[in-house]
Formats: sequence, C-alpha cells, structure tokens
Amino acid sequence: MQKYALETPRGTVYIEGPCPGDYLAKLTMNEKLTNFRPPAKQKNALIMITEMPAGMIYIARHEKEIAGYVTFHPSDECSRWIKHPRVLELGGIEISADWRKMKLAENLLKVSFQNLELENYIVITMEMCWHWDTRNTKLDIWAYQRVLTNLFGSVGMQRTPTDDPDIIEHPANVLMARIGKNVSKSDIELFESMKFQRIYNNAINFL
Repeated sequence: MQKYALETPRGTVYIEGPCPGDYLAKLTMNEKLTNFRPPAKQKNALIMITEMPAGMIYIARHEKEIAGYVTFHPSDECSRWIKHPRVLELGGIEISADWRKMKLAENLLKVSFQNLELENYIVITMEMCWHWDTRNTKLDIWAYQRVLTNLFGSVGMQRTPTDDPDIIEHPANVLMARIGKNVSKSDIELFESMKFQRIYNNAINFL
C-alpha cells in the first residue's frame, strides 16, 4: 500500500492506497462526505469496491478519519463499457467540505496514478453534473466542469466525445479517459469503436 504524507493547515494527511477492506473498516468517515450517500453507507460501498476485480480505493486520512477518497472499479453492468476487458472506471472522487482547498484531490489522483497497474487499463471517468457539489462550492455547473476537467487533466485524462446516454443527457456532463502505456492497439481500437454505439448500430440497421 502506497503512503504519502501531506502537510496541511489542519495537520498531516496521509494519502494511502490501494486500501484493503479490513483497513477501511477500522476507520471512520468524515460526517460531511455525503455527496453520493450517507457516510456510513458510503464506507460500506468503498469496502465492497475493494472486493471487486481490479477494484481499488485510495484515501486521504487524518488520524483515524477518512477526509476524502477516490475509487476505481469495473463499470456498471448496465454500462456499455462493461463489455471492454480493459476499461476501468474512476467512479468517484470526494473531499469533505472540512478539507477543501488543501490539495487533497490533486494528491489523491497523483498518488493513485503512480500505481503501475493502471498502465494496463483505459481509465475513464463519467462526470455527471447531478453529482457535483455546486451548493457548497458556490460554483455553477460550467465552472465546476472546468475545475474537474483541469483536475483529471493533471493526471493525463482527456475529454472524450461519446454518445453514451448518461453523458449526452446534459451538456455539462463529460467523459474523460486515460489510455495506459501497456494497453494493446486492439484494445484501443475497441474502445474507439465503442464510443459511438448509436452511430454503429444505426449503420448496421441501415445495411
């Protein structure tokens, strides 16, 4: 497990991962980690991810409390990306409002992408605006989108066009991807062909 000490105005925060489930079970969640679900339920969700194939959790820990986290896991069964053997989803990144503006998110991504295992995958993130904490950050969705694209861009992820229904549901939604160094040409070509399934299916139907 990687471990990096980050000094902040509120004390030392440790960026750690990939964290096993039994380690996460011994920690508490900051009470303001509520972006996806209540803290206790989100902690259980993090533990479940560690049990998935290629599932990984990186955390920002202060003493025995999780102040933030980033998740990596296979795509949802209903998603088109589940059909690609080398796609891994960066499913969520969340920092408690108590720890904002202390570079926890940047360091979580920096440390997690030092894991050479990610070079074997096309890591995607599907950023949907209904998950964004615009109320506490006081950013509108377009400013929040810029913050996220810059954040993920810092580790080599790039905006990727697609007709994925979850992305095109709102113009602010974004698909970003990073292709690992060890991903084969055939897997890259498969990923490219999957980005616009609607066009592909229409062409097949026309023929």
